[in-house]
Amino acid sequence: MSTTTDHDVLIVGAGPVGLMLATELQLAGVRVLVVERRTKPDTALKAGAFNTASAEAFERRGLLSAMEAVAGRQPLQGERKRAPSVGHFGGIQVPADPVDERDPSLRGRGPDWYVQVPQAEVERILGERAAELGVEVRRGVEARGFDVDEDGVTVHLDGGDDVRGAWLVGCDGGRSAVRRRAGFEFPGTDPRITVRQAVGTIEGAEQLGQGWQHTPTGLYIHGPGPGRIRTVELDGPPADREAPVTAAEMEASLRRVSGADVRVREVTVGTRFTDHARQATSYRRGRVLLCGDAAHVHSPFSGQGLNLGIGDAVNLGWKLAATVQGRAPEGLLDTYTSERHPIGAWVLDWTRAQVAVMRGDAYSRALRDTVTDLLGTRDGATYYVKRISGLWQRYDLGNGHPLVGATMPDLRLDDGTRLSDHTRGGRALLVDLAGDDELSALAKPYADRLELVRGSSNDAGTSGLLIRPDGFVAWASAADASDPAGLEAALTRWLGDAAGGAEEGNASRSFL
Repeated sequence: MSTTTDHDVLIVGAGPVGLMLATELQLAGVRVLVVERRTKPDTALKAGAFNTASAEAFERRGLLSAMEAVAGRQPLQGERKRAPSVGHFGGIQVPADPVDERDPSLRGRGPDWYVQVPQAEVERILGERAAELGVEVRRGVEARGFDVDEDGVTVHLDGGDDVRGAWLVGCDGGRSAVRRRAGFEFPGTDPRITVRQAVGTIEGAEQLGQGWQHTPTGLYIHGPGPGRIRTVELDGPPADREAPVTAAEMEASLRRVSGADVRVREVTVGTRFTDHARQATSYRRGRVLLCGDAAHVHSPFSGQGLNLGIGDAVNLGWKLAATVQGRAPEGLLDTYTSERHPIGAWVLDWTRAQVAVMRGDAYSRALRDTVTDLLGTRDGATYYVKRISGLWQRYDLGNGHPLVGATMPDLRLDDGTRLSDHTRGGRALLVDLAGDDELSALAKPYADRLELVRGSSNDAGTSGLLIRPDGFVAWASAADASDPAGLEAALTRWLGDAAGGAEEGNASRSFL
């Protein structure tokens, strides 16, 4: 048996969430090892897009342009033609025309609220960035178990090797072995439906309606594109979710739901999922943390799973890095759960509500009619867009300026740059828009973890901003005022004591 002890953080799972977390940690100078049981990246039919909040997270790290190229569309800030629908809620199409893009939460980011990039491509791009940064990813290696002690975690890999790190993060999906072995509580609701989706060859497809079709026995979706189908049956979970989706199974389900005389001759890609919805009560147990689907599972209706996981990763990365490096203020790592858990709980309820309007009984049909009317109004459509785009999300970071707790505005500065151009390195950002030397003096002791940007902007509405590494505003001053005392408090709260580290972070390195 061999044992290595040269990693600060061990990540189990090299999907998009594990890779995003790894790049965040690597940017901060943390030594990361990612282990993944699959030998190749996952190409299964999963999420087909990510929302505006994820797009902005990718833009802050310089990743969005590569993803935009896959989508074949103009950059996020460009002018784009409005699509007729902004998405669906339980199969109810939400019209785009009523959306009020002047709503302060939307800040003119439309008209697209999703970037159409398959999850497999997101994973590929994140994998390439991880490799560029020097992240070590071991594929074809399964974590068989782990032991936790006061100073770190020893993970037992198949083949007899052990690896050791100060922290372990489970990014290993909804059936997370890390979550199960660490003993996390995982309450929730049992599945009521089975969804099958496939790309294949269909005979008689001209009999099928396009888009979401409600029927007395469930729903089906035909398209976009030839040969892509999805069925939703309301009779409970499948007998064997792990078995391959065959053409015969897909055909039988489609015929039951649609009533059409169709034949599915071939399935090239097929998956199943249910509305199983559960969430860990805490995302941390000692030196073990959960991220992405390992922390919460739900149906993918409205495409929230990938986005929720990316949000988890960017929230956790800088906090765990600060803890590893012994400079985290007291309690910083615990804010990962307190900030992200409520958003995860909302996503679970958002997907449960969609199942409620999908059912075929008279009560659900009446509810569906009412929700359809509401989503056709300006307030209803705007509410929906704010939710699915992720732009509603904010953290309780204190009273004061309305920007505090929200994601940063991507201001254009007088030198032609945007704020996102200054966030590529993953550090916090202090933006001085008033030439305030007192702010600059407060920033100086944090030069190892904070970038100071000085300039001006016509559309700021503020004279200064402190932006955390995850892009959320931790402090802001009014356009005609200075608040050095507030900035000093925010720097201490989120970046710690500039002169030294925190006890928890120092202890995390003691095994090396």
